[in-house]
Amino acid sequence: MLLQINPRSSFSLKYHPLQHAVKTFQTRVKHINGLANKSESKKYSVRCSSESSFFLTNKIGHSEDLVINRNHKLLSKSTVALAAQDGYSSESELVSTSFMQVLNKKCDAFYRLTRPYSCVSIIAALLSVSLLPLQNPADFTPKLIIEAFKCMVPAIMMNNYANAINQLADVHIDKVNKPHLPLACGDFSMGEGLAITIASPLMAVAMGIMLRSPPLVIGFIIWCIVGGAYSIDLPPLLRWKGNPLMAAVTIISMNGLLLLFPFFIHFQKIVLGNPVSFTKPVLFTAAYMVIWNAAIAFVKDIPDVEGDKAFGLRTLPIIIGKEKVFSIAVNMMLMAYGGAVLVGAFSPSVLCKLVTMIGHSALAFVLWRQAKTIDLSHNKSVQSFYLFIWKLYYVEFLFVHFLR
Repeated sequence: MLLQINPRSSFSLKYHPLQHAVKTFQTRVKHINGLANKSESKKYSVRCSSESSFFLTNKIGHSEDLVINRNHKLLSKSTVALAAQDGYSSESELVSTSFMQVLNKKCDAFYRLTRPYSCVSIIAALLSVSLLPLQNPADFTPKLIIEAFKCMVPAIMMNNYANAINQLADVHIDKVNKPHLPLACGDFSMGEGLAITIASPLMAVAMGIMLRSPPLVIGFIIWCIVGGAYSIDLPPLLRWKGNPLMAAVTIISMNGLLLLFPFFIHFQKIVLGNPVSFTKPVLFTAAYMVIWNAAIAFVKDIPDVEGDKAFGLRTLPIIIGKEKVFSIAVNMMLMAYGGAVLVGAFSPSVLCKLVTMIGHSALAFVLWRQAKTIDLSHNKSVQSFYLFIWKLYYVEFLFVHFLR
């Protein structure tokens, strides 16, 4: 191939980096009769005749700064370098970015499925319950703390099971009440939700067996049964969610008593090797959990009235009204604080007496003030109050140790 071009200027035809690679443009021509002409404006034209011919006109001032893509558009070399630097030419980097996006989306969906405020409750409860069996400071050892963290894993798995099976059964209701949940909005498929529902209790029970703790294994099995009975729609015995009394029993069991007694017996008998005995702090904690979780169960249903009514559920707010349910729940929680103040008043320790009485009085005042600001006609206001009483629930796991 014979091509005459002024040596002061040269050019090469290259693909755009977005077209997967940078290559020098070449063509094969069998017969060429060409003539290169130069003008003052530095225009070059090459005429070729062959089986395939082309006519190319190009302005070349500083060709070292320019490249031409396959569409014959001028691009600066800085643009090409930037494109290569950004990784557009690397399919592996595009695949990696896509994988990370999917992974982040699934992690966020799992985070929403687990309802983090309930996971925090489990962590706070188990740290507190692990200290209840202690009879003297010498019992507080690193082994005890390690065992507490070991127990958190299966407990959180059981919490995930309860949340997942509830969202599987209520996916049509959640599209109205809570469209942000992962199954309702489609971030998790029904198959993925079912996999979490099956795997979580199996792993929890397996860990209970590995810890050689019959109380934990029995507790996880009961947890599994109660959580399924609350959500699964198999009348007339199941679907406790539609019965105000059984719904409250479920919340009291899973968020309260099943976090207290199985784990307390595990720490006292299995970890410390002491005989089982229920002390005053344990009994007060049980009573407090019953009252507080019943109130949580009542408040929980207030924002869901619209969807529950549309799908035929008979929750307490639907039966007697939002205002009455809210008033009952707040008064129950104030009653729990009043009981704590009375118990603290009879404590032989001055420090325990002061902390219990002053602390619970302050919490009762904060609760009363917050309740006055709630607008029951706005679900966001009720939901903020619901999360607020969970925070008060966490604080109580600290105060319970002063009820001596």
